[in-house]
Amino acid sequence: MDYKKSNAPLTTVTRNLYDMDNPTGNLYQSVAIVSKRANQISVQMKQELNVKLEEFTSFTDNLEEVFENREQIEISKFYERLPKPTLIALQEFMEGKIYYRTPEVVPTEEQ
Repeated sequence: MDYKKSNAPLTTVTRNLYDMDNPTGNLYQSVAIVSKRANQISVQMKQELNVKLEEFTSFTDNLEEVFENREQIEISKFYERLPKPTLIALQEFMEGKIYYRTPEVVPTEEQ
């Protein structure tokens, strides 16, 4: 997913709870869906950042040889300026871009 193109806000926005529970009919189910998606986004962003920063790792560095790498700093700052995973997930949910399903409840016979 391209997080740069996300139209999620960069800061926290007050939301109407009734708008959040409309897709599922249950506010708590909506929050659970958003939190699971936020975890997925967070893991993806961390993996992407680690891959990009891996290019700059050197296994021969000691404390005296550590130096500033401008590219590495810029990459880190870029990821810090992105919207937080929770805000991205909430925006996706409100736009109907998250696929979710609820398991069917099978009635059991009582003996």
